[in-house]
Amino acid sequence: MRLEHVNYMPDLPIEISMINIQEYPIHWHDSVEILFLLEGSISVTIETGKYEVHKGEIEIINCNEAHSIKSMDDSNKILLLHIDPNFFERYFNDIRSVFFYTNSSEEGAQEEEKYYTLRRYLSILACEVIQKQDKYEDYIEDTLVELLYYLINNFHQLIYEKGSLKENEEQFERYDRIVRYIYNNYKDKISLQDIAKREYLSSYYLSHEIKNTVGYSFKDFLNLTRVEESIKLLLDTDKTISEISEELGFSHSRYFNKHFKKHYKCTPLQYRKKYKKDEETYEKSKIFEKLKIKESLDYISVYLEDYDRYDYEDRIIKVDVDVCSQGREFKHSFTETINLGNAKELLKDCQREFVTSLQKDIEFTYGIIYEIFSEDMGIGNINNKFLNWFEVKKVIQFLLSINLRPLIVIDDSIQNDKLEYILESFISYFREEYGDYELSKWQFSINIQSDKENKAKIENLIKDYFELSNYQIPDLNNDLLYDTGYMIPYIIQNSIEENNLYFKAFDSLGSNLNVSNELFFGDYALINQHGIKKPSYYAYYFLSRLGDMLIDVGEGYIITKSGDDIQILLYSYSDEISKLIMFENLLKRRGSKKTAERTFSLNIMNIFEDYKVIKYEINEKEGSAYNYWIKMGKPKRLDEDEIDLLENTSFPKISFNFARKSTVYNIVSKVQGYGAVLIILKKVQKHLY
Repeated sequence: MRLEHVNYMPDLPIEISMINIQEYPIHWHDSVEILFLLEGSISVTIETGKYEVHKGEIEIINCNEAHSIKSMDDSNKILLLHIDPNFFERYFNDIRSVFFYTNSSEEGAQEEEKYYTLRRYLSILACEVIQKQDKYEDYIEDTLVELLYYLINNFHQLIYEKGSLKENEEQFERYDRIVRYIYNNYKDKISLQDIAKREYLSSYYLSHEIKNTVGYSFKDFLNLTRVEESIKLLLDTDKTISEISEELGFSHSRYFNKHFKKHYKCTPLQYRKKYKKDEETYEKSKIFEKLKIKESLDYISVYLEDYDRYDYEDRIIKVDVDVCSQGREFKHSFTETINLGNAKELLKDCQREFVTSLQKDIEFTYGIIYEIFSEDMGIGNINNKFLNWFEVKKVIQFLLSINLRPLIVIDDSIQNDKLEYILESFISYFREEYGDYELSKWQFSINIQSDKENKAKIENLIKDYFELSNYQIPDLNNDLLYDTGYMIPYIIQNSIEENNLYFKAFDSLGSNLNVSNELFFGDYALINQHGIKKPSYYAYYFLSRLGDMLIDVGEGYIITKSGDDIQILLYSYSDEISKLIMFENLLKRRGSKKTAERTFSLNIMNIFEDYKVIKYEINEKEGSAYNYWIKMGKPKRLDEDEIDLLENTSFPKISFNFARKSTVYNIVSKVQGYGAVLIILKKVQKHLY
């Protein structure tokens, strides 16, 4: 049987589910069916029409309309509602002869306000079914009544066909009666004259108005109704074509064939041969999967923000983003400096590769260098009159070649009585190499603690040629925390608050480290010694993609703009996220409410152009080298292939979408555990030919 029975909820006139459909053959049911696409796209054939329904759109299938559904991609998720017409009959007579339509043909049509309201009604019904709070049955029935009248006033067939009828109640009621009369009596020999007499109108006037209202002449509309109803008899009975033709009210089977072929592009017999199946074959051709209905809240929460009965654990955070907002200046102080460690490390090819990659992705301004005047840099015996700057020049040239300027740290590691002479030689040599203007862009940090008088003398010498930095050596201890996803929100939050962190570019093994493996030993760097990027690397990467104009900032999000492009950075947030904790405490906090996922609903307003939407996601499950290493069993050493594998998987998840110009474009996105999501809206450049 193609006529399917709907199992409604106990004592309620509704059934709601979330499903994935690959294919569902032609069928019908005595129910109002509403499809709300939460994800993906489907193709829906209803009677003689075929419609594509995409994410966020709604299709209504009326009582006893023959329809089939086919997937346009494998990942569709559909919120499916069936409503018992007997319930609607209490409030509106002959509801089975009333037809509702949504516009799924014209691009952007469902961005109108009335569709948003319709989605809200459907979301409230789903919310009540899922949560089952006190008196939820009463709230469902009350919402269904409101939905009924909203459908009648906004999606009724006649209003869909001719919007002017909405404002003319008398005309609307007249043509509603006429259409329902045709649907209820199409099997009989009804005529235009019969209807004109019932409505006290002339046949000529009525003929003109029916065509103007429904888009068909009276005869064509009557025959279309008969043809659409014939599907049920063709597929669900063994009646002959002649018997079906007579039952439908056609005077001869050849007229039935003629009108059927006009709409279905084949004869009734050809249609029957193609689609009629035995019960077993029909059941096997249904390819669909029921999904967990609770998960639909991830998609519909945006429509429940001001619904006071919505009480879900991960309530959505609503953020409005106005593309036209001017904003205020946003300084990228977080990319001001990167700690490059001892200068001698930058003479190694592998370390240079690390820094080059880092600079390509993030673009820091200054590279902090220690011990540039040490004997390890080959400057020679400081007791001699000649100092060799060849190795130091290699380091400086490398930094300048990747658009990094040096921030040189001077501390107590150099004998104070020799320091003045060393600096004079350094200044003389590099003034000749690069000139005063370039040197004026370099920075020095004087961290001499043993001789305050000499410190003042050195500062006076330096400030004539270089910029003095207020950089202070950070008091940071090695801790496995620095290798974990916790660093993603920690770095982002501190950077937004303009707290300089001075992270190291790459791990370095110190004599005081208690090392248990080759990969992760808790150095506060962005890249480990094998060149694998840690989660902290991507925190800086995301930050560096922000624009230079700040639109909005709040708990767990920052929104910026650069030209016409918009950047949205979402991240895990708690009141304590800007503080360092110990690794042991991180293990205790995992799974607590402080690290619960956060769901954001972003309303991007006033999009007057088309935009590419690029989304990057990083968290403990996606893109964290440390967590992948744990899954591998925490090996103490890795071979070359394993290192390559870990390096290639330690990267954010990237997805693409497209936002067409509209008043409001909505994005719903989650941040899971300790992590972040970067969303970039990039204006599509139109080519002129």
